[in-house]
Parts: sequence; structure tokens; C-alpha cells
Amino acid sequence: MVTSLVLGLVLWLRYGVLESGVLPSNCGTTFAEGLQGACLAKWLLVQSFMQQRLGWLSLTLGLAAFVLRRSPLAWGGWISGLAGLVLYNFDYAAVGALLSLVVLVRAGSQGWGRQQQSGDEPADGLGIGRFG
Repeated sequence: MVTSLVLGLVLWLRYGVLESGVLPSNCGTTFAEGLQGACLAKWLLVQSFMQQRLGWLSLTLGLAAFVLRRSPLAWGGWISGLAGLVLYNFDYAAVGALLSLVVLVRAGSQGWGRQQQSGDEPADGLGIGRFG
């Protein structure tokens, strides 16, 4: 659900706002030129993906989540990775999103099914009989 909402929002920002010409095109590029209103919104949006910022954020969070095995970090890496993939930061965002996804899938799979007891063999839960 969260993934769909984030993906929809980012796609709307890219195609419905940034590339459709809704925002003014004659904006300045610095605060000294007086960024206000719609120009400030456009500047902030563009700054989020300039110099691969979203990609680096996703990669950093994904690496931290992978090393520390923390779901909140993984969610941050996954969401920023999705945003980076749509907003022109696919190099680092792809790696960060995948590392985050590994942590999220592992955390989700540990809560499913019965918990394995310390003395059980992995095949015991599959109902595989022993030969011999």
C-alpha cells in the first residue's frame, strides 16, 4: 500500500508537474535571485535529484539497513529508492532499493508460518519423511 502511494506520488510529480510545464520555466536558480512560490517548489523538487541526491540517500539507507538489519532504515531506503528510480537517480537508487528490499523481505518472512524450534531440522516443517 505504501509503495503504491509513494510510486503514484512520485510519478505524478515527474509527469504531472515537472515535465508537463505546470511550473514556471523562467525561474531563477539561486536564493539570491528571489525564489518564491511555484519557483521555490520547482527548485526544491529539482534539487532533490540533482547530483544523485535521492540515489545517494537510498544507497546510504539501504547499506545501513542491510548491515544493521533495521526495518525502518530499509523502509527509508526503499521509498527513497523508488523516488530516485522515477526522478532520474537510477544508478545508486536501484542498489539502495534492492538492499532495502532484501531486509524488508527477510523481516517479513521471519514473521510468517510457525517459528522454527532450535532442535528442528529445516526439512521437518516441509513434511518430508526420512529415508532408511
